[in-house]
Amino acid sequence: MKKIILSALCLLLAPLIYAQDLHGSWATVESNDDGVQVEHTLTFTNGFFSEAIFEKANGKFVGTNGGSYASNSETIDFLYEFSTQNPELVGETKSKSYSINNDNLELGEMTWVQIDDGTPGDLFGAWLISGRKRDGKIVQRDTSGPRKTMKILSGTRFQWIAYNTETKEFMGTGGGTYTTIDGKYTENIGFFSRDDSRVGASLQFKYELKDGDWHHSGLSSKGKPIYEVWSKRKD
Repeated sequence: MKKIILSALCLLLAPLIYAQDLHGSWATVESNDDGVQVEHTLTFTNGFFSEAIFEKANGKFVGTNGGSYASNSETIDFLYEFSTQNPELVGETKSKSYSINNDNLELGEMTWVQIDDGTPGDLFGAWLISGRKRDGKIVQRDTSGPRKTMKILSGTRFQWIAYNTETKEFMGTGGGTYTTIDGKYTENIGFFSRDDSRVGASLQFKYELKDGDWHHSGLSSKGKPIYEVWSKRKD
């Protein structure tokens, strides 16, 4: 009887184990038609994903796509919310087979190397901007509409994306590596769709988790004071 119960538990837990193994960031590099090395960074966090594509040498932005996903032990179903290279994908679900072996992710026709497994990840997850401080007060923002600003973080990588699921419009993205040390959140910009000259810059902010929300304050890339509130994405 014990063996039967254990076997049943293993079957029930198997999909969860695979899903947990996906968590974190993965990278692969390929050469384009001009022989330029292009890096792809893929991040999975609790049902949401993003892929950033940029030239490895200089961070020149190439493209991005992402949204939500569901997985079992053999396939991942990707539901696209944004795609700069193929906007017609928005709203569509595509299934891809995958396997994980020795920290390598075989996904579709690509092999990805694991960058991190979601740790240390004080801010691991997908977040939607839900408020800004104006005149000393937090002004709430509805996160249920089609226009979204999402930030997705693994253990060491981050990416923000502004987009509209209804119009399939893409407004911008940026990302790179980050750290969270002693209440300081530091972004090291590895790519930025709006301004390649920002690649290589580091920005430091204060951060605090209050009732599950991420309070983010400091100076923007343009030197303007900001105070933002981000809420963990659930659906």
